[in-house]
Amino acid sequence: MDQPWKEYATPDGRKYWHNGKTSTWTKPEALMTPAERALAESSWKEYTAEGGRKYWHDTQTKQTTWEMPQVFKDVQQAQAAEPPQRPPPPSFVAGGGSSFQYSAAPQRDESRGYDRNQNITPHEAPRQNFVMAEPANDEPEYATFEEAEAAFLKMLKRTGVQPNWNWQQVMKTTITDPQYRALKDPKERKVAFDKFVAEAEAQDKEREKERMEKIREDFTKMLKSHPEIKRYTRWKTARPIIEGETIFRSARDDTERRQLYEEYIISLKKANAENEAAQRKAALDEMTTVLSELELEPYSRWSDAQEMINNNQRFDNDDKFRTLSKADVLTAFQNHIKGLERSFNDQRQSHKLQKARRERINRDKYTSLLRDLKAAGKIKAGTRWMDVQPLIEDDERYTAMLGQSGSTPLDLFWDACEEEERVLRKKRNEVLDVLDDLRFEMTSKTGFDEFESTMQKDPRTSVMDTEDLKLIFNRLHEKVSRREEEEKTREERRQRHAIDALRSRLKRLDPPIRLTDTWEEVQPRIEKYHEYRALETDDLRRAAFDKFLRRLKERETEDRDQDGRRDRRDRERSHRHRSGRSPERDAYEADRKKAQAARERQYRKASSSGFSPRTPPLARQDRDEHYDSRHSRRVGSYGRDLDVDRERGYMNRADPRDPGAAGELDYGESGMAGSTSSGRRRRESEDVDGDVGRRESKRMRKERDRDVRDGRSRTPKEPTPAVEKIEENYKSGSEEGEIEEA
Repeated sequence: MDQPWKEYATPDGRKYWHNGKTSTWTKPEALMTPAERALAESSWKEYTAEGGRKYWHDTQTKQTTWEMPQVFKDVQQAQAAEPPQRPPPPSFVAGGGSSFQYSAAPQRDESRGYDRNQNITPHEAPRQNFVMAEPANDEPEYATFEEAEAAFLKMLKRTGVQPNWNWQQVMKTTITDPQYRALKDPKERKVAFDKFVAEAEAQDKEREKERMEKIREDFTKMLKSHPEIKRYTRWKTARPIIEGETIFRSARDDTERRQLYEEYIISLKKANAENEAAQRKAALDEMTTVLSELELEPYSRWSDAQEMINNNQRFDNDDKFRTLSKADVLTAFQNHIKGLERSFNDQRQSHKLQKARRERINRDKYTSLLRDLKAAGKIKAGTRWMDVQPLIEDDERYTAMLGQSGSTPLDLFWDACEEEERVLRKKRNEVLDVLDDLRFEMTSKTGFDEFESTMQKDPRTSVMDTEDLKLIFNRLHEKVSRREEEEKTREERRQRHAIDALRSRLKRLDPPIRLTDTWEEVQPRIEKYHEYRALETDDLRRAAFDKFLRRLKERETEDRDQDGRRDRRDRERSHRHRSGRSPERDAYEADRKKAQAARERQYRKASSSGFSPRTPPLARQDRDEHYDSRHSRRVGSYGRDLDVDRERGYMNRADPRDPGAAGELDYGESGMAGSTSSGRRRRESEDVDGDVGRRESKRMRKERDRDVRDGRSRTPKEPTPAVEKIEENYKSGSEEGEIEEA
């Protein structure tokens, strides 16, 4: 069975209720007065703001107000009318022989809010009652715990207990005093002593604080009376000045004096910094005014503005600007320019918005003009701009649109046409459905009258406007015509490809076709090929054969012309060779002359010593590669043959005094391989003969092919040499031309 609800309090004074099983912070309804029960049933709740001001909130209507609701006013009036309740008698009673006990219910002093017995929480059950032993007759008895504690503290002060004593010292000094037992529990005495120590330390600190404040105030007045002490004066400089003052000697020691002095110096520095900051702020504010007078632009540069600021009389004559550094002036300039830029951007944005608003109004007016034209039937699907522009070129709604950004008049016109196109597209779909249902096929020869009569047969298209039907017919007719034209083009392309394929097959026939062959002779040879069958008519096949013969004849003519040009070129080169003039300027003649002179000098030097120096093979190879790379850029075999002739001429320019050097200069190898010069000449002669033979064979092949085309002979003739073997160093110009031609 639940016990009746009882009221308790936590150490911090917060009330709670407990019934032996359950604890709650809310007062049970059984203990509520009628007024409290009315408040609990009301939707208004009382709260306290951060500043301590109370406000009320309705949990149902979500209304909040600073004024007290009528429900709370009625409760206050009811509580004021009730008689005040007397506090319950204390359970702690002073008496000599009677025993006392601590009750399980919290004994609380209503005036101080202190629970004597225990520190209890809402989750703890009350403690069991216990009875203490009967005190002696000489022990003091007090009605409340606060009175007993006050008597104990008074005893500590009377016996001279110091705050820095420990509890053992306190017990030795005060245990014989009758007031020592004012508090019965030793723990309570220890707690009271700690409280005494805390109060004593707090009092000492308070007295020390008051003393420091007084001496700091007097020390500061004394330092202010010495104007020679500045914010930058050091302690060792100021000490001789103030050590004769009475307040100086009232301080405890030099550490305290120096601390007070440092605090004073810090205050001077702080005051000086604040003063300088105020002056600098005033100068910057004044600088803003100066910059405004200079009429700077948002795009002004610092170099130009700096010169204008330095030349300003107001800036130059006012001393307050001396406190500003160049960085401060630059910062003020930047802030001023930013302000100008903001104003400029705001103004430009305003103009931009006004322009956009004006252009939007012009577009709306022009759109209304297009709507009027559509209503008048001037704009329909397929209408061209060139037909509408003359109608509106003098209208203000059109001229106002010219030159502005965004959509142009032409764009808006196409938008209007697109709307008409969407309407016409629906009608076109209906027309196509009718054509499908009636199985009517349009061709390029279909006329509008036939198309219109077909449309009148169906109720879906019989009510359509004639202009719309005519426009739909024109588009369908164009589409059909374009499709037929594409089909025709594809067929022509296919025939061309088939003719080209047949020509290719004619070209690959073996034996080849001659110019004298006829179509009747060639047709049986190609009937078995699919290229022949790909062409449907004999006319196309004959046309392919005629084109093939035409191309064969043109090629023969081109070959004949090319041979004639080659013969003329050979004759011209032979003539130039006989006249002794070089066909082209030799860009490396000077280099070869230098190389020849170097070889001759080397030869003369070797002859004087009796030995011919051996040239390293690598160096000669490098020289030959360099020579070949320079001369390989020449175009045509004619230039290459001339270079070979020149090299042979250089080899024949040996020293006439040396009978063994008739073919080339001696490089020290004459004694190693016998007649090396003659062997080299023999190999070169064989190489030249081989080249001539190869070139002649190529010429003979061309002549054989030409004879075959002419029908003269299908059997290749025996190649005959075009030139006879002659002396290497005495070739004629015509022979060189023939070699190049081959």
